[in-house]
Amino acid sequence: MKHYLLIISLLLVSGTVGAAERYHLDKANIDPVDTESLRRGAVFFANYCFNCHAAALMRYNRIGRDLGYDEAQLESLFIFTGAKVGDLMEIAMQPEEAMRWFGVVPPDLSVVSRSRGVDWIYTYLRSFYKDDSRPWGVNNTVFKDVAMPHVLWELQGLQAPQFDVITDKEGIQRQVITGLAPLEPGKLSTDQYDAAVRDLVNYLHYMGEPAKQSRLQLGKWVLLYLLLFFVVVWLLKKEYWKDVH
Repeated sequence: MKHYLLIISLLLVSGTVGAAERYHLDKANIDPVDTESLRRGAVFFANYCFNCHAAALMRYNRIGRDLGYDEAQLESLFIFTGAKVGDLMEIAMQPEEAMRWFGVVPPDLSVVSRSRGVDWIYTYLRSFYKDDSRPWGVNNTVFKDVAMPHVLWELQGLQAPQFDVITDKEGIQRQVITGLAPLEPGKLSTDQYDAAVRDLVNYLHYMGEPAKQSRLQLGKWVLLYLLLFFVVVWLLKKEYWKDVH
C-alpha cells in the first residue's frame, strides 16, 4: 500500500512542477476544411520542412487525392528524391548524417499535430530568437535549447528577447524572457508570416489524420441512422408488448 501511495505522490508532484513551467500558447485558429489553406501549407511543408523531417505515414498520392493535385503536380511540388507518387514520404538524409549535423535525428512529422497540438506548433514556429550562445545562433521560448535551426528566418526575420527580473517565492531573483521584439526584418510582414505558419499548421493537422473530415461527415449520417433506427425499434417494441402492458 505504501508503494502505491509513494507512486501517486510522485505523480502529483511531477504534475505540479509541469503546471508551474507551462507557457502561454497562441491560438492557431486553423480551418481544417479550407482546401486552399491546406494546399498552401502542403507546399510550404515540402519546401521548408521536408528536407530534414520525414512524414513516413503519409503517401504522396493521398495528398493528391485529398487536395486535388495530379501526378505531374505531385512530382514537381513534392517529390525531390526520385520516389514514386505511391511511395511514403521519406527523406534522403540518413540518421547517422542527422546525428552528425544536428546532434539528434529530426522527428517524423506525420502525427506531430496530435502529439504536440496545433497551438504548440503555431507558437513554437513563431518563437525563435537570436542567441549567440547556441550552435545555430537561435533559441526558442517554447522549446528551450532546441537543436533545430530557425529554417524560416529569411521569411520571419530575427527576433531579440526582452528580459525582466523576477523574484521567486524563495526570494531569489532571476532573469526571464517576457517577450520578443523584431531585430532584423524578413521577407514577410508579421501578419503574412503568421498566416503562412497557420497554413503549415493546418496541413500538419490534416496529415495527422487525413480521414478525419470524412470520418466526421460519415459520423453524422451514422448518428442520424441510429436515431431513426431507435424510433423504429421503439415503435416495434410497443406493438409487440401492447397486450402485455
